[in-house]
Amino acid sequence: MSQKPASGAVVRGIDFDRWVVVLCKPDAVERGLVDVVLERIEGAGVSVRARTELIAEPWQAHVAYRDMLADPGRFPADLPARLDNAYSGQRVTVALAHGGPDIHARLRRLIGHTDPTKAVAGTIRGDLANDSLAAATRGGRLVRNLVHTSDDPESARQDFGTWYGAGRALEVSDFGRCSVVLCKPDAVERGLVDVVLERIAAMGVTIANRREVAAQSWQAHVHYWDLLVDRDWFPDRDIPACLDDAYAGRNVAVALAYGEPGVHARLRDLLGHFDPTQAAPGTIRGDLGDDSLAAALAEKRLVRNLVHTSDDPDAARRDFGTWFGASRRDLLLPELPAQSTPAEA
Repeated sequence: MSQKPASGAVVRGIDFDRWVVVLCKPDAVERGLVDVVLERIEGAGVSVRARTELIAEPWQAHVAYRDMLADPGRFPADLPARLDNAYSGQRVTVALAHGGPDIHARLRRLIGHTDPTKAVAGTIRGDLANDSLAAATRGGRLVRNLVHTSDDPESARQDFGTWYGAGRALEVSDFGRCSVVLCKPDAVERGLVDVVLERIAAMGVTIANRREVAAQSWQAHVHYWDLLVDRDWFPDRDIPACLDDAYAGRNVAVALAYGEPGVHARLRDLLGHFDPTQAAPGTIRGDLGDDSLAAALAEKRLVRNLVHTSDDPDAARRDFGTWFGASRRDLLLPELPAQSTPAEA
């Protein structure tokens, strides 16, 4: 398996119970309101530090809004384009706010309602914003509401990794018996999807809801958000460009794999090492892979290793939302079937 450090390892020592990431959005920068917004936050008895101005990259907006992107049932189908229009290449300002254990809730109250027309007087959006959700909907764009602050400690860790560097955390989930199987573009192009799913089913797990989809850029960004957040571990490659080249517009096959608790670890063992040349015989990558990490590094691309399965229950929930749609919980089996079913369910 990869020797990459565990999730969030590079930000140990930051107490995200007391730290919040403040994102002053492009409209705050364009209207010259960043100083005013940060002063309002400091006026609430909060220390603001590490102010940084940067040009937002597409992957950062995709990762920051990944919960919305992975829940297409609740949000417009063109949400990826709206995010790109609002953020890509635009200036934003980020800062860290430090306070007591209640800082996340306090700052969320201070910034006010998402729709500025519903934000009460005394809140930042209520006093300073000049847009409305209705106008944004008519214009097919995101509402301009000036500022975002982290919802809670886990969100703060995620926001920190997105805008400052590495560090992430996964939300709690109930996917203890279900893994998402992603047969990558190389598996589809080599005609190996059936073989891969048959190998997985032979472990005694149920394969259901198989489907083939053309991957979108945002799906690759959300799926591999840890690579994007930890890009400093890959100084030799342009990770956003690698992801777009490997996935955007190319066909993948996805399916759900049901098993007993522990299924995630068992499937990861079956896949084998991420570098096919290091994967043991009897593993999918060891038996079927035809690429190597050395070749990928030489060509400055991602290694082609056929298949992904969710690392753990938290990852399974995220993978489900990314590839099936978070609103499609009707696809999830209510109980574990007694026997394995064919790959085409």
